[in-house]
Amino acid sequence: MINLRAPRPSSAPPLLSAVRGHLVFGGAVLAAALLRLVAMLGYRPAIWFDGDSYSYVAGALQLWPSRSRSSGYSLFLWLLEPLHSTALVVAVQHLLGLLSAVLVYAVLRRYGLPGWGATLLAAPVLFDAYQIQLEHMIMADTLFTALLVAAAAILLWRPVLTVPWGLAAGLLLGCAAVLRTVGVPLLAVAVVCLLLRRVGWRGVAAAAAAMALPLGAYATWYRAEQGSFALSSADGTFLWARTMSFADCAKVRPPPAESWLCPAEPVDRRIAASRYIWSPGSPVRDRPMFTDQANALTRAFALRAIAAQPLDYLATVLGDTVKAFAWTRLPHPSAAQSRAYEFAATRTTLPTYRVKGDLRADTIARDYEEGRAGTRVVRPYAGAMVAYQRWARVPGPLLAALLGAGLAGVVLRRRGARLGVLTAWAMGAGLLLAPAMTADFDHRYVLAAVPFAALAAGLTLARGGAPGRAARHRTGPDTARDAAADLREDAGSP
Repeated sequence: MINLRAPRPSSAPPLLSAVRGHLVFGGAVLAAALLRLVAMLGYRPAIWFDGDSYSYVAGALQLWPSRSRSSGYSLFLWLLEPLHSTALVVAVQHLLGLLSAVLVYAVLRRYGLPGWGATLLAAPVLFDAYQIQLEHMIMADTLFTALLVAAAAILLWRPVLTVPWGLAAGLLLGCAAVLRTVGVPLLAVAVVCLLLRRVGWRGVAAAAAAMALPLGAYATWYRAEQGSFALSSADGTFLWARTMSFADCAKVRPPPAESWLCPAEPVDRRIAASRYIWSPGSPVRDRPMFTDQANALTRAFALRAIAAQPLDYLATVLGDTVKAFAWTRLPHPSAAQSRAYEFAATRTTLPTYRVKGDLRADTIARDYEEGRAGTRVVRPYAGAMVAYQRWARVPGPLLAALLGAGLAGVVLRRRGARLGVLTAWAMGAGLLLAPAMTADFDHRYVLAAVPFAALAAGLTLARGGAPGRAARHRTGPDTARDAAADLREDAGSP
């Protein structure tokens, strides 16, 4: 029998239906974008961070790699330099901050979390006032975090990592590592998690090869300019400063060539580790800093101290890591440095110290901007951000709860889902541990771990395992058993 009825038209166009499914998150993104606009109106054109900002900009103007830190961010600034606008730089960074939240939301929705739940877990990235201020600084952190989040989204999106997507994820991770060297350990974390998830050896190989490309290219450039195949000439000095928190030369017994690196004060009277590099009384300030020779000596002393006092080193690392979970922000490594992350304490005059040769910090900033570069505080917008920052932040216990939920997922979820949680959780935990292991604790470093803690918690709470996991290509005697388990897990997935 022929049905002569006309087909019932759809109640709403597909695009409109898709938009309606994300209205809550869309409203949150709009509110977060307005907050960032208020910051841009209140602090024009950007906020400068003493030391780091000017070094990065100097590297962009002269295209040279710094000895004291990896200069991948300088290359980013160099790309934008023809436009001579630090306001544009921070606008791009604000967009990257929003993009990080969008990616967290998208991954969690793909794994079955409802819109309101995914929005709630993306909220720490969207609304943390310290995150917004860091995006508004001439600093590498926002770009670094966005690259890592984008790489994690690719790695988690599908159960099989194809070669093209493996290359993309590897390049993002490698580029992040030349922005901040604490990203280097995450390369190993990512590869181990991919191997455990059995996403396909071709994709893993492509990702590993792509990770090496930015690192090799940067190290080659560094060798051409500075004479050594490395990312910087400072890793040994920062690790030495880390050991100043516990090193006892009676136990370390350094050779005469390293004895000058011994701390003079007893352990209970020592300052924060990173201040041993920059404080006037530090032994490394009396000699040329960040040379290959100094770096080799400080690294040798640090490794000797860690080998002689492994438990003291472990206690120091764990003690600094748990500072991230304090309810209030701690004045560490110093009260002055902690205030640098407060809108209320924004410096409006440019410093005049020399950054490289005869290049002064204020001159570097004006050359990049081709005009006035000092921060102008504009009311009432600036006052609104100061008031907002008093209340809107991710407290340490919330971060601990997110990481705790992720760890529970690693332990309690079924195998397929567990390994996805592990990928996000390990990257977040690595971002907390790496600074404490290699340098010092700083609240600024904690912000990079927040998106991954939110991802890990969300993946723990999501209804299903990895999307499409039953379609994974496997080989080996466990194929049928694992595929059947995947099908059972995915039965409750959307």
